[in-house]
Amino acid sequence: MRLAVDVMGGDNAPEAIVKGCIEAISLLEGDDRLVLIGDGPVIREMLVDRGIRDDRLEIDHTNEVIEMHEPPTQAVKTKKDSSLVRMALLGSEKHPRRCDAVLSAGNTGACVAAAMMHMRRLPHVHRPGIAVTIPSFHGPVVLIDAGANPEPRSSHLWQYALMGETYARTVLGIQSPRIAQMNIGSEEAKGTGLTKETRELLKATPGVNYVGYIEGREFFEDSADVVITDGFTGNTLLKMAEGMASSLMRALAREIAMFDPNLLLQFEPIMKQLYKKHDYHEYGGAPLLGVNGVCLIAHGSSQARTIRSAVRACQEFVRSGVNKAIVQRLSDVCPRVETHQGIVGGHGGSAEGAERRETA
Repeated sequence: MRLAVDVMGGDNAPEAIVKGCIEAISLLEGDDRLVLIGDGPVIREMLVDRGIRDDRLEIDHTNEVIEMHEPPTQAVKTKKDSSLVRMALLGSEKHPRRCDAVLSAGNTGACVAAAMMHMRRLPHVHRPGIAVTIPSFHGPVVLIDAGANPEPRSSHLWQYALMGETYARTVLGIQSPRIAQMNIGSEEAKGTGLTKETRELLKATPGVNYVGYIEGREFFEDSADVVITDGFTGNTLLKMAEGMASSLMRALAREIAMFDPNLLLQFEPIMKQLYKKHDYHEYGGAPLLGVNGVCLIAHGSSQARTIRSAVRACQEFVRSGVNKAIVQRLSDVCPRVETHQGIVGGHGGSAEGAERRETA
């Protein structure tokens, strides 16, 4: 298995990314390789400084970097020798040195645009979406979309449900995933036209365990296994959940310390374990479901341990065969439902089509 890593992408690149790749060496088996893409001399110097001489780490030199603040589609078009674009090229089935998975903690919008441009889409997929697995007290919840498509059509959200359902079943082992839509209320009369159109598509789809609308406060209450929403709402919800989890842990520790400092020492192992379960660094990255290959997008503030976890997630995704399962699922239901509902258009996979959907 060959995994390509955009070393130059992320707030802490390239140091944290290279360090994470070094830590991920222990995860490699047999002929596994990590392809480190970016400034070759800089990467090589960092490896030498750390005394790393391992032929399982390959270096693929590029001269350009897509920065976090750059307009995604324009950057992908103009910086063709950037580490992020090279990563997407290596993820393409047409590339002679194709990698089994690609990983970046860089500009999310550029990552989505590059993947759509070079890796293309799986059959029947209208628009790829980012699927984030969020831990809850009742088990994992798949949130899709978490930032790839802020302005979706109903056909996009409908397919997110099918892809998220397949991902939850194939990767997380949930037999019959419950699918819900994020909405401002649980009543069917509430919501936008987009929300209601998506609801009707899901109701018309055979084999979907659709449970209707849920509100934000129900997300962590065992109401659904897969929650679909637009990328703007999903990304906002994700970052709010991350911030709230961190804030609550700090507040709890402060209150215990004020009550009894010795009690805090007793609770410390439990709090560390609890924090670990809700720490995004432990989950590594989120797959961009719907692209023809495996593309994981890591948090922009990824640290070395985030990258190590993301490499592990890439390996699990490749071994799961989830893309094959997604193609089969969409092949079974898309033609019938699309014809029945009269869905036309919305199938464009070009980077130009994503230009208005640049993400946070």
